[in-house]
Amino acid sequence: MATTLLLARHGETDWNREHRLQGWADPPLNELGRAQAHELAASLDGTRIDAVYASDLQRASETANIVAEELLLSVVEDRSLREVDLGSWSGKLRDDVIGLTRPDGESREQLRARVVAGMLRIAAAHPGQTILVVSHGGALRALETYATGREPRALANCETFTMCAEDGRLWLVEPAAEAPPREPEADDAEALDRG
Repeated sequence: MATTLLLARHGETDWNREHRLQGWADPPLNELGRAQAHELAASLDGTRIDAVYASDLQRASETANIVAEELLLSVVEDRSLREVDLGSWSGKLRDDVIGLTRPDGESREQLRARVVAGMLRIAAAHPGQTILVVSHGGALRALETYATGREPRALANCETFTMCAEDGRLWLVEPAAEAPPREPEADDAEALDRG
């Protein structure tokens, strides 16, 4: 039985607003990010969600906990859902790394392998169920690229799309909206293009 995966990007942080690379750094949601998480929860009213998973980085886990509280569910944190590891670039402004080659951290392929393996493991534990997964722009874009073979676009904070998983396969059910709910904020996946 296929597992339905409702994938959501975390709410906004001050670092998003500052165009600061986050990677595995752990800034919290800001006030707008918490409001976005409450909007996400409201948008899921009446939707059957059987479990909630999130990256263990607090911007994703806090978003998931706000939504899960409304759904009367708990959140399972999973390190495989983390954003790309940007190594020494975490905390730097995007403009400060233009034209540079990243010396450390994960490659695009390492990110994709980690996130896909984690998602397939989670899906296998919930056959036939609907799972909310709160992660990061770079991680979610890696999943979409894996499933479609195409380069996805950036997601707005708390924007969602749907995939399914069964028998070790992932496929896109509902692509990201043509007109996102908010202006998409650049995410850490951009840094993969530079290093």
